[in-house]
Amino acid sequence: MELTWHGHSTWHVELGTTSLLIDPFFDNPKTSLEPSDLDTPDYVLLTHGHADHIADAGAFGDATVAGTPELTGFVADEFDVEEDNTIGFNIGGTLELGDAFVTMHRSDHTNGLMTDYEFSGGMPAGFVISDSHPTDDGEATTFYHAGDTALMTSMRDVIGDYLEPDAAALPIGDHFTMGPHQASIAADWLGVDYALPMHYDSFPPIEIDTANFEQYVETNSSAEPVVLDGDETFEL
Repeated sequence: MELTWHGHSTWHVELGTTSLLIDPFFDNPKTSLEPSDLDTPDYVLLTHGHADHIADAGAFGDATVAGTPELTGFVADEFDVEEDNTIGFNIGGTLELGDAFVTMHRSDHTNGLMTDYEFSGGMPAGFVISDSHPTDDGEATTFYHAGDTALMTSMRDVIGDYLEPDAAALPIGDHFTMGPHQASIAADWLGVDYALPMHYDSFPPIEIDTANFEQYVETNSSAEPVVLDGDETFEL
């Protein structure tokens, strides 16, 4: 599984012959790319409806957009995405998307649509992406994109214990999500081998020194902190 970080919460996941793009938002300082620079992914996964997570959701032609029904319905209407190119699913559900199994889990956050906070896109989410179904026996390779979230006990009691991710992309910018210290506790509760920071340095309120994250992770968990440059790939 190849994980490429394009800044903020935007990740490109290659698993077998299947490509998934999570939370496409290329107007951030960590990437030098435009959406048109990427090959069209097979699937676009959206964690929630804030503008810095769905701004480029309509930029990928025939890619299938997946998220909560509230959010995929909004994207179909507002981004001219064909309704047949959307999949609405919900918290706890698992989809088989090509070679990938994608399980949606809640995140602790809010979910206004774009910058209109009067309307909600349903429960905010994170995604657990694996090369086999969560109920299968055997060793799977599994990546957890936590979405915008606070520290939550379900990381320990459900995601870590049952879904068993090997690596997690965790928001560390504080202010709108958890910060470095809480993210390090999340890495411990999840039991991951690798903790990759995201959702930082995009705007002044979330500018941060990633050295603090690395120190906390090394102190509070057995995970290895992996701080990527923008558009850099990590092979899991």
